[in-house]
Amino acid sequence: MKTNKGRVTKDGIRIYEAVDFDGMKTAGALAARILDDIAAHVVPGQSTAELDRLITQMVDDAGATSATIGYKGYQHASCISVNHVVCHGIPGDKKLKDGDILNIDVTVIVEGWFGDTSRMYVAGNLSRKAERLIQVTHDSLMKGIEAAKPGNTFGDIGHAIQLYAESNRMSVVRDFCGHGLGRVFHAPPNVLHYGRPGTGSVLEEGMFFTIEPMINLGRPETKVLADDWTAVTRDKSLSAQFEHSIGITADGCEIFTLSPGNLYHPTWAAS
Repeated sequence: MKTNKGRVTKDGIRIYEAVDFDGMKTAGALAARILDDIAAHVVPGQSTAELDRLITQMVDDAGATSATIGYKGYQHASCISVNHVVCHGIPGDKKLKDGDILNIDVTVIVEGWFGDTSRMYVAGNLSRKAERLIQVTHDSLMKGIEAAKPGNTFGDIGHAIQLYAESNRMSVVRDFCGHGLGRVFHAPPNVLHYGRPGTGSVLEEGMFFTIEPMINLGRPETKVLADDWTAVTRDKSLSAQFEHSIGITADGCEIFTLSPGNLYHPTWAAS
């Protein structure tokens, strides 16, 4: 198989070749399958540390590597963010309670390619306000993905997400963003989840990146706790996030991290 010999744009964004999509599809499919498989274990009384242990075992059993273990000193195969935690929640011994919502974020490396995705879950019964937040967040992601096609800009993606979230009286977190990836974990561009149409770099076939909006029921401001990882909403409002890794194609984009079991939303688990 050829390696990625694509060019780099003036903005530092790598343009990958057609053959490179295969590597991303393999890595993305594994990450998505792990998120499918962990779903049955998200129940009241379960600790996030045990969820992370199971995810670590799944990565090992697949013969893959966790991208996050050892990354900047992080020691877990997942980030698990509960309720008002926006992102980068560290797995621990605290047990999930009925009605807790959580984002589980997993990145694996398969033959040098990075598959990065996250998804929302609920332990037990899903409240109406949490369900609405989760649905709007997922739909915001898909609005951004619809705008991801050659000739559009990254501002078009951010604007689509922001417009949808704010039209539903929710806010977009601005302190964190999506990112380029491929044979590296993080690379240009920064993919903002807000913005103005027609601004930013123009999308080209062969770009690989994540879109991963964080949407809050309250205000958008966040703060990072003393552990230097965990980000929470300043007003302690609920937050939700979904993430896909995608590649720009000739006429749109390909999602590398679709759920193989179509288990993309907690309502399938709560029903």
